[in-house]
Amino acid sequence: MEKEKLYQKISQEILENIGGPQNIQGAAHCATRLRIVLKDLSLVKTDKLENIDLVKGCFIAGSQLQLILGAGTVNEVYKVFAKEAKLENMSLSDVKDIAAKKENPLQKVIKALSDVFVEIIPAILAAAILLGVTGFLANFEAVKTNQTLYAINRLAFLASVGIFAVLPMVVVYSATKRFGGRAILGIVVGAIMLDGSLANAYSIGTPGFNPEILDLFGLKIQMVGFQGGIIVALMMGYIVATLDKFFEKKIPSVIKLLVSPMLTVFISTFLLFTIVGPVGRELSNYITGGLVYISTEFGMIGYMIFGGLQQIVVITGLHHILNAAEAQLIATTGRDFLNPLMSVALISQGGAVIGYYLLHRKDKKVAEIALPSFVSILFGISEPAIFGVNLKYKFPLIAGCIAGAIAGAFVYLFHLTSLGFGATAIPGLSIIDPANNGYINYIIVHLIGIFAGIVLCYFIGKVKTKKAIEEVKTEIKENKNIEEISLIPPVNGEVKDVSQSSDQTFASKAMGDGILVNPIDEVFVAPADAKVELVFPTKHAIGLTLKDGSQILIHCGINTVTMNGEGFETYVEEGQEVKQGDKLVKMDLKKVQEAGHSTQTLIIVNEVGQGSKVIVDANSKTPIIIKKA
Repeated sequence: MEKEKLYQKISQEILENIGGPQNIQGAAHCATRLRIVLKDLSLVKTDKLENIDLVKGCFIAGSQLQLILGAGTVNEVYKVFAKEAKLENMSLSDVKDIAAKKENPLQKVIKALSDVFVEIIPAILAAAILLGVTGFLANFEAVKTNQTLYAINRLAFLASVGIFAVLPMVVVYSATKRFGGRAILGIVVGAIMLDGSLANAYSIGTPGFNPEILDLFGLKIQMVGFQGGIIVALMMGYIVATLDKFFEKKIPSVIKLLVSPMLTVFISTFLLFTIVGPVGRELSNYITGGLVYISTEFGMIGYMIFGGLQQIVVITGLHHILNAAEAQLIATTGRDFLNPLMSVALISQGGAVIGYYLLHRKDKKVAEIALPSFVSILFGISEPAIFGVNLKYKFPLIAGCIAGAIAGAFVYLFHLTSLGFGATAIPGLSIIDPANNGYINYIIVHLIGIFAGIVLCYFIGKVKTKKAIEEVKTEIKENKNIEEISLIPPVNGEVKDVSQSSDQTFASKAMGDGILVNPIDEVFVAPADAKVELVFPTKHAIGLTLKDGSQILIHCGINTVTMNGEGFETYVEEGQEVKQGDKLVKMDLKKVQEAGHSTQTLIIVNEVGQGSKVIVDANSKTPIIIKKA
């Protein structure tokens, strides 16, 4: 009963800080996170969400708000949250579908790549582990001389190389399935790519390589297989799925069963050898060649840059693109030098988490988040650490990145590579190449990353704390003299009390007191001297902090978040100081109206400075006044 009351309190606090139930499009949960798709993300108060009991961190990914609650807890909180928000029971895939509709083209490509490799990674991991073990055992004389041990090791080796021999076919299968086609057709086209009658792609450039050449309408086609052709396989998966869906729709049902798969396979094969294959092969060569060039020509500097920035890439979600590059490296060279770099970048962030904990070890809330986050890092899961601690407080993230660069230099010096990808930190040890003391060196570079992360975070934190204390002393001295702040309307137009807004969330004053303006001009200015705290990615909302610490939100138009920045132009960036009357944003009134939205603009006081109160008078030249109580 006590727990249910706690979950109810948590659910109510979440709703209060995301704009209420009316701002929710859908919600579900995964193993550790409550995922909420919102109509307007500018209504989210992340700072308050992070301070709710049991919430270990929160972040926005695409159009999803994700609250990290932990395994087990998230299930119970979701049940109560769904009841409080009066939500229909939704699956995680339902929520992902809703969120996907709001994704931009780049986000969709990244997500598709991620989905394709998610299904393949377990097989690659299993093979890489077996390959590492067999390579290690093969060095022992007992395995070489004992027939039984040799036989076991030989069979294990066979099991380890199987997936790599047919990797392009597996990728076509997974990609076809991901893009909505029949997976069996993907397997067929994948088998064609590796057909035994074709010259082996790995033989290109070797003496005596003389493949069959077809003359098709004057076009010379080399009959060479696509061994190691991961990029080609990805492209073919998309083509097979697209053709399959097209023919399934267009061909009459009487002949569909025979004609549709035949046309899909034939046209796919034609495109494979005439366009997709040659283009994809060149693209693969550029990707592999580029990565190898960076590792050889840039040397230690290249490794340090990658080790330092990799976790920044993870935050953006762009790291999924590297799955294809890693698969291509494995298929082409048999080794992956990116995986150990990713691993030390990740473990260095774990070191930074411990550094932050040491700075705040008396704070129970920090211990509750930091220690479990570090344990997650050890098993290759970075989300709790990145979003719950490092990104939230910023300087631990910087410390972790510097530590990642340092550890990356040692990855270069030790020539560390992996035999597979998809596993980092402790699980990653199982797929490391045992050559050149690989196992020992892997442990050493990770200890370097952890130690560097701890020391750097602790040092930066100490310096930052000292500086912050001085700034607070100065700010308190200055703020004592601020008795009243008068806010002007940010744009010309009819001014009304916010309670008259057509948006019920704002009208109810759940977000705070304020005014609305029906603008007649397009350029919006700062209503008072302030610091720009937030420029929303879709440019329709700006958050300001006034000199007394009060926070205001300028929200241009109703539901304009759906325009994804079209019709908006910003003149400021986060962290910038502005004076009253300085230009902030331009809203194209005509475009907003053509999109079917209201241009009604809200100016809301989200949070009042300590010891102050808000006075609203829509008829005044300064309709909002914040003064000492």
